[in-house]
Amino acid sequence: MYRFLLSRQWVILTLLALVLIPVMVELGFWQFHRHERRVAQNELIAANLAAKPVPVAELTSPGHTVPRSDYWRRATATGTFDTADEVVVRRRTNADDRVGMHVLTPLVLDDGRVVLVNRGWIPAAPDQKAYPDVPAAPKGRVTVTGRLMADQTTGSSGIKDLQGLPPRQVMLINSEQQAERTGREVLGGYLEMTEPAPAGDTPEPIPDPDHDSIGAHMAYAVQWWLFAAGVPVGWVVLVRRERHDRAAQAASGSTSADGSPHDGPSDTAPPDTAPPGGGASGGEAGGGATGGAQSTREPADA
Repeated sequence: MYRFLLSRQWVILTLLALVLIPVMVELGFWQFHRHERRVAQNELIAANLAAKPVPVAELTSPGHTVPRSDYWRRATATGTFDTADEVVVRRRTNADDRVGMHVLTPLVLDDGRVVLVNRGWIPAAPDQKAYPDVPAAPKGRVTVTGRLMADQTTGSSGIKDLQGLPPRQVMLINSEQQAERTGREVLGGYLEMTEPAPAGDTPEPIPDPDHDSIGAHMAYAVQWWLFAAGVPVGWVVLVRRERHDRAAQAASGSTSADGSPHDGPSDTAPPDTAPPGGGASGGEAGGGATGGAQSTREPADA
């Protein structure tokens, strides 16, 4: 009844189903783990943004790699902006997705060390090779508050670190690169400045990171798991349909054979008939009888 499952077509289909089920289950867990990481990140961002600001030197130092637990941590720094070593970071977008640049200005601390401060977004110059018009940084000794971020690399940001750029233009915010360029001790990571507010609202402050939405990863996980559950159900449906079609085809063939006329002998045989020449035989029989009778007859003269 189910011997058709041993056919090449059904063996391939069954093997394909057996492969798809674990793959879809794994894809579901992959999306589920992404959902968990997004939720954990949102909680981390919210907690670090709500934490009381601490001096930046308590969180980082020259050559220090900022751990993920300190991302977006509010920190303060007091010093003087060094606009002579200021650079702009290419290919950055603002809250309206306009492409421009970020202004990266070193802040010289009281101990002579430097922390990089991302002061915000500005439009790019019409000529990509020209240095844009950058709003002046606050003069004199100033205390800034910002979100601590890790150094950018090509691997972490996906941005290619192009070489041969125009003077004072960079692709990545990286403390080691700026330390090499300026010859100063630069604290690891950088600050996204939130206070004081820029004069004239420019550069545009970098908005807080989104920590409310969780994306559709959980919905995708459920979809993959439903697909995995649907594979065996679909396989059973196809098997039952195939079995039904084969049974219907067999029944149709049997009905067609029963409805055809028989070519064999009839069940009712015709009555026996005398073989050819039967009359002569009967006459011979009758003649024999007559002869017998005549042989017993007395002669008339006798």
